[in-house]
Amino acid sequence: MAAARKSTNWFAIGVTAAALVVVLIVGGVVWFANSRATSPGPTPQAQAVDPDTGAIAVGTGDQTVDTYVDFMCPICNQFEQSYGPTLESLVDDGTITLNIHPISILDRASQGTEFSTRSANAAYCVAEDDAQNVLPFVQAMYAQQPAEQTSGLDDATLVQIAESAGASDAVASCIQDGTYERFVTARTRDTPVQPGASGIATPTIAINGEVLNNQTDLTGNPETDITGRLNG
Repeated sequence: MAAARKSTNWFAIGVTAAALVVVLIVGGVVWFANSRATSPGPTPQAQAVDPDTGAIAVGTGDQTVDTYVDFMCPICNQFEQSYGPTLESLVDDGTITLNIHPISILDRASQGTEFSTRSANAAYCVAEDDAQNVLPFVQAMYAQQPAEQTSGLDDATLVQIAESAGASDAVASCIQDGTYERFVTARTRDTPVQPGASGIATPTIAINGEVLNNQTDLTGNPETDITGRLNG
């Protein structure tokens, strides 16, 4: 994919609300507040997973890019298509550590199946099995992303995607048991708020710890938005 793309209109405005969840949608970017109080539950036992932040580290570069994403979020998929190849290249050449935060703010959009939480749990299951397979899993999830207001993908399909990304068959029980679903919920609440916003959103991007404002900092051009900031 070419590095430069036309600017994306990320921000048409709409508002929706559901029980226990208040959501403000700005061009598919979803603001979230979850009142459900839960303990964090078990922590993924993987060196690549930061138990305090929920980040799954891909690569070993000195600079960092953090992405907070929900696998049901269509704007996250657009971000992946626009910026993913550049981020992968920066991982491969040793420039960055890509910290992927799979979070859950769109369970309300999967007809009660809690697809966002289940799919984020699956990402941690893959990381625990073998963190080298996390990026292929993320890419495969976006390639098969279900539409909002559908039931999403069932657990058997999540297992199939994980195994196709290289995970062993041991990942199946972790996904089907929802082992890290409470961990997902706890880490979702820790998502940083973008400058000027009133709640958390997906995608949220931070470069070397600086949280970007999607409205002003994401133009659709990864060379400017990502590489330029890393080099600046």
